[in-house]
Amino acid sequence: MLPRDPAQPHRTASTLELFFDLVFVVAVSIASAQLHHALSHGDFVHGITSYALVFFAVWWAWMNFTWFATSFDTDDWLYRVTTIVQMGGVLVLAAGIPAAFERGDFTLPVIGYIVMRLAMVGQWLRASRGAGELKAATRRYAFGIAGVQALWVLFLFIPSGPFQIVAFVVFALVEISVPVFAEHRRQTPWHPHHITERYGLFTLIVLGESLLASANAIIDARNELDSFVPLISISVLTLVVTASLWWIYFWPPHHKAITTFGRSLRYGYSHYFVFAAAAAFSAGIEVELDVLTGESHLPHAVGSLTVAIPIALFLLGIWWIAIREHADSVVNTVIPLGAAVVLLDPILPIPVAITAAVLVVIVVVLVVHPPVRRES
Repeated sequence: MLPRDPAQPHRTASTLELFFDLVFVVAVSIASAQLHHALSHGDFVHGITSYALVFFAVWWAWMNFTWFATSFDTDDWLYRVTTIVQMGGVLVLAAGIPAAFERGDFTLPVIGYIVMRLAMVGQWLRASRGAGELKAATRRYAFGIAGVQALWVLFLFIPSGPFQIVAFVVFALVEISVPVFAEHRRQTPWHPHHITERYGLFTLIVLGESLLASANAIIDARNELDSFVPLISISVLTLVVTASLWWIYFWPPHHKAITTFGRSLRYGYSHYFVFAAAAAFSAGIEVELDVLTGESHLPHAVGSLTVAIPIALFLLGIWWIAIREHADSVVNTVIPLGAAVVLLDPILPIPVAITAAVLVVIVVVLVVHPPVRRES
């Protein structure tokens, strides 16, 4: 298991990586569905907090595998088996998400997470045998990850409540400090095009979840309304919004955003908010439909904000991560302004109307103003 060439031509995601992503479709779908139920019943603080905690585990496990694979992927039988073990951990985590939302019981999610992370420890220890000058970094990864798992075992004994949330935040901060600790002297190689392709593929997963969940909710609501017009309206606007988010995300040259270790940390860590917001968008659409059909007693304005806030967060996140450095003054004005205007969506009685209009305007501006070429 030797370090990969960061300049390898035509490096793309492997079929194993694509297969690996499938279990995250399950985890994201369940987390989004639980968020929908919590928001629809007006349980905002608990629902959003539980979603943020669960999504952290999903995102961090995916991201760690992705960055390891860009550096040491061998695609031999042992690497494949270890990766499949990690996939099993994701499924265990996903199975425990409903209990985490409903009762604050994180037992299954933590067990699944530990399975994933211990398999990752095995990958790093194996990589250390042939890492050469990177041996110290790979060992720091292995021992750092293993040490943090002891904290997650301790987490299982903390009663549900505010102290549990504080402990989670502290342990999560320790978790995300492991790469900084491991690579502060010498960095493992990463392939800019490969790594950003992987992030793009995960973006497609969460956007696809939004389309699927929204379509299923619209189908389920067809018997609850006398007229199909509102459902057709939401269907069209949801497609427009999802397509616009795809267009906006893939507008900038992402590979230029990870030219240094510090920039790669910013790119990788900030994507937590982009991914979480994109997945929460589908929950917001389902809440809007619940309000429309009378399944939820939330005010119209509150229902609209469950869509508008994730969209605004997505826009600001991807603008800050990848767009602003490759955009002219017009684009750098329109996108942050658009994120603010999206929050006005509740003033119209038509769900998602202002959001869709704003996103179409942003896409048109991006077409007219292509990325600015800058020196790397």
